[in-house]
Amino acid sequence: MEQLNQAGQSSVFRNGHIEHGKRAERLELAAVQALKKPESMPFTIRIVSADHDLQKAVQVRRVAYGRHLPAFAEKMAVEACDRDPGTVILLAESKLDGAPLGTMRIQTNEYAPLGVQGSVELPAWLKSGRLAEATRLGVAGGTIGRVVKMMLFKSLFLYCEQQQIDWTVITARSPLDREYEAMLFEDVFGYRQFIPMAHVGNLPHRVLAGEVGVARRRWEEAKHPLFQFVFQTHHADIDLRAADLSFERETVGCPEAPQVAQVAYGR
Repeated sequence: MEQLNQAGQSSVFRNGHIEHGKRAERLELAAVQALKKPESMPFTIRIVSADHDLQKAVQVRRVAYGRHLPAFAEKMAVEACDRDPGTVILLAESKLDGAPLGTMRIQTNEYAPLGVQGSVELPAWLKSGRLAEATRLGVAGGTIGRVVKMMLFKSLFLYCEQQQIDWTVITARSPLDREYEAMLFEDVFGYRQFIPMAHVGNLPHRVLAGEVGVARRRWEEAKHPLFQFVFQTHHADIDLRAADLSFERETVGCPEAPQVAQVAYGR
């Protein structure tokens, strides 16, 4: 009994210590955000939480991919992996009329290997940590599209930081690969080497990676022109609160209490 009491006290101490640590992290984050210069955009970015939002994301994908791969774009629809656990879809929408302006899918390896791992074998130094892969990037045309793209990139970094991701992995076609290179992503394989990717229609892509934990320091040391925009500006229009995208419903009952009505919930 004494050992159980000691174990219980130890568990309470550990849990209390963890909760204290989380509160401290939230306070630190709030203090950092308060010091940042606020900036408002004519659009919002959020994680989609309903099927009609996902359809908006697919609409943007079709338009964006249609500019370079029209035959591929025509066949685009909601994909099974859009609803996989550990996956979120970012959606940028106009504040004026709610029109979709951009989207990006972020998959982590929390529940399953990344999509890119179905096409290539990642090196040991990369595949052992917490990873996230960004795919299905699409934005509206024109100036607004360029701004939305940068905000989606920023959202990707913030989400990875929030989820304690070690490395962000990207597969990029030309010329988009140069934009990731400009953001200090580095080749995983040969320098500027393009590899056919089975998980994206065997199209040749560069595989690049960025280490999340050192991104701030690297951008600051490089005097990156977007350092202030990404790291020192607070954009309240970015909302990265997690949402459940699995819209299937399943019936759940309590065998010990048959009189309790069965309920359905999203998985």
